[in-house]
Amino acid sequence: MTNTLELEASIKRAGISKRELAKRLKISEMALYNKIHNIAEFKASEIEESRKALNLSCSQRDIIFLVYR
Repeated sequence: MTNTLELEASIKRAGISKRELAKRLKISEMALYNKIHNIAEFKASEIEESRKALNLSCSQRDIIFLVYR
């Protein structure tokens, strides 16, 4: 389950749009919306690309994508 609030804050801090993040992940904006809001799950490759695009540390990545319940 994705930590939606922390992910959206990280997107803003990185200074990129959700549209740009979706392009980096090679998914549609609607698919990204569904993943951010826990309608669909992020794939491991999308988590890694998000980490790079948002300049997240491994611990930040874990808080957003792996340990949030």
